[in-house]
Amino acid sequence: MFLAWGPDLLCFYNDAYRPILGYRLGTALGRPFREVWASIWEEIAPLVDATLAGESLTLTDMPLDLSRDGTPERSWWSFSYSPAIDEDGRVAGLFCVTGETTARVLGEEALRESEDHFRHTVELNPQVPWTCDPEGNITSYSNRWLELTGQAPGEPDGAGWIKALHPDDVPGTVTVFAASLSSGEPVDVDYRIHVAATGEYRWMRARARPRRDGSGAILSWYGVVEDVHDRKLAEARLREVNETLERRVEAALAQRKLWADVFETTDALVAAVDPDYRLLAVNRAYADEFEDIYGVRPKVGDSLLDLLSGHPEHRDAARAVWSRALAGEEFTAIGEFGDPTRRRQSYELKFTTLRDASGERVGAFQYAQDVTDRLRDQERLARAEEALRHAQKMEAVGQLTGGVAHDFNNLLTIIRSSVEFLRRPNLAEERRTRYLEAVSDTVDRAARLTSQLLAFARRQPLKPEVFELCERLHGVADMLNAVTGARIRLAVEVPDRACHVRADRAQFETALINLAVNARDAMDGEGWLTLRLACGGALPGIRGHAGAPGPFAAVSVVDEGVGIAPGLLDRIFEPFFTTKETGKGTGLGLSQVIGFAKQSGGDVEVTSEVGRGTTFTLYLPEVDPPAGSGENVVPGTADETEERGLSVLVVEDNLDVGRFCTQLLEDLGHGTVWAHNAEAALAEVERTPFRFDAVFSDVVMPGIGGVALARRLRISHPGLPVILTTGYSDVLARDDAHGFELVRKPYSAEQVARALRGVVARRRHASA
Repeated sequence: MFLAWGPDLLCFYNDAYRPILGYRLGTALGRPFREVWASIWEEIAPLVDATLAGESLTLTDMPLDLSRDGTPERSWWSFSYSPAIDEDGRVAGLFCVTGETTARVLGEEALRESEDHFRHTVELNPQVPWTCDPEGNITSYSNRWLELTGQAPGEPDGAGWIKALHPDDVPGTVTVFAASLSSGEPVDVDYRIHVAATGEYRWMRARARPRRDGSGAILSWYGVVEDVHDRKLAEARLREVNETLERRVEAALAQRKLWADVFETTDALVAAVDPDYRLLAVNRAYADEFEDIYGVRPKVGDSLLDLLSGHPEHRDAARAVWSRALAGEEFTAIGEFGDPTRRRQSYELKFTTLRDASGERVGAFQYAQDVTDRLRDQERLARAEEALRHAQKMEAVGQLTGGVAHDFNNLLTIIRSSVEFLRRPNLAEERRTRYLEAVSDTVDRAARLTSQLLAFARRQPLKPEVFELCERLHGVADMLNAVTGARIRLAVEVPDRACHVRADRAQFETALINLAVNARDAMDGEGWLTLRLACGGALPGIRGHAGAPGPFAAVSVVDEGVGIAPGLLDRIFEPFFTTKETGKGTGLGLSQVIGFAKQSGGDVEVTSEVGRGTTFTLYLPEVDPPAGSGENVVPGTADETEERGLSVLVVEDNLDVGRFCTQLLEDLGHGTVWAHNAEAALAEVERTPFRFDAVFSDVVMPGIGGVALARRLRISHPGLPVILTTGYSDVLARDDAHGFELVRKPYSAEQVARALRGVVARRRHASA
């Protein structure tokens, strides 16, 4: 105890307080309390102030560095501070009862550390500690057992652990366990357990010993379960020999006996060498194979490199692999052995470093197993798989070819029959009109069919642009009302923020319409159809393909239809595959959707539950909004109402198409010059640079292609508009950023006229 009294808080204390003062003892009595404890005044000053203010304080386990012998120390203290009242009732000082709690604090800290250490030792131990009562009922086990077996907490209690065993091992395990419980002898039994993570059974070894009271009665059993699967498969046996070799590397005779006992009955090639490549041990199989190849039988003490001196390539290869193991590396390699004149054997070689009891490297160990048949089986399997893939590919090609032939023959039948009737001179005007409309409609259907095929193959020429999805989904929903019918109720769910993508707007709308039509048919024309948009997410892994971090926009089409059977989910995107009745679907709608998504840098995911509905989610890369909203707007109404004849350079290598195109343009009131290839077109332009108002060029031509021609003209004549046309171009399919107006074949006169008006109007707008 101590008393700090008076204005200067003079220090008085009892004998028990003297050791606390340490080196301060000689100058502490009657001195101001602040001077005595100047070294810790910052820590205790708040306590002193509070006590002098009339407050009683109790503190437990307060850390203080008293430095009693003049050096820093860790110590903890408990304090009880009370105001000391003088005879007038005023606070004239403070009284404190204190005691050191360092031993208890450190003891509790050590206990916590010990408990944490024990917990980690148990939980991180690959073995499974367990206990049971004298009757054999399991009372505790580590979480490792639950992780291995997949059993739930509490399930292994009592005899529940037996459920994790292989059925064939239960009787023997129970017999051994019961015998040990009865006799008190240690438990030692091997059994297989079902491993939840892999679904396989692995061999385990369970061992336990009893804990007894003073009279010898068993109080409980303490045991561990360890994985010995590799030992059961002979791999652990190898490690045991390796450990034995490490302990007895200097006892060569004992090593040879051990190796003979363990390995002379195996077909594996076993050998060990010291750092100088001298053989420490070889088994019979290794010696027989070596003698068969090199004509000399190796024995312990021989230099492996000397034995191979007549075969420099083999000696260098042996030095290379053994040196890795001698340097401390453990690895597996595949090598061939045997007489080159006959069948060679393939071996899997496992190299391990040998160490003595002190951990020093004393050599290396090789264990080689014949894997010839396994490798040949793998080669045969690979060839069979390749043949299967080829057959599946040919089947898919056949299915695609058959589907294309079937649909195009149907379309050609309509065109051919209509043309035959149109040739009749006495055909009524009404029927002539009907046949002309049939031909026009059939051409449109053929164009859609080729577009869908190119979309599936990701070879369609795209016209990408940046547009906002929330607004576009509302626009598509208005169109879908006419497609889906009155009994389909549409819901649009979009986020509050804008979400932009760069894609072909027409192809995007076509994809949504295809999905909506499928949803309508799946719901038999009645139910809720939801268009849902989520932005900024990642692209998940789909159909075995890796995902991407994003950001991606996810457009989902959700229906309440019959769903798709699980067995069909992998086939629904195949061209011409359909679950609809004959005549009610081409089987190309979903092919267009996935082709468009893939070519646009995204993908399509489908989830379905039979009887509950299906969700198709179209993922497209999200992009930043365009820099300005009006920079691409080109006024064209004046040009459309004030048309004049243009001079158009037609570049087309196909004679029939070239004649048709020039005739079409002339019928529209334009003048034409026809160049049969890009080289001739360049010459025409250079001959009279300001002659032409526009260039109308095919893309696929011999020599310089249409895209290359357009890019040359952009450099040499930047004011000359170029319109490209193609039925298919691999160049445009791979590069959607060509930057030129595109008219897809087959085109109509109106499409060509509209394209000409557009490019000329943009040129005039740029000039203005």
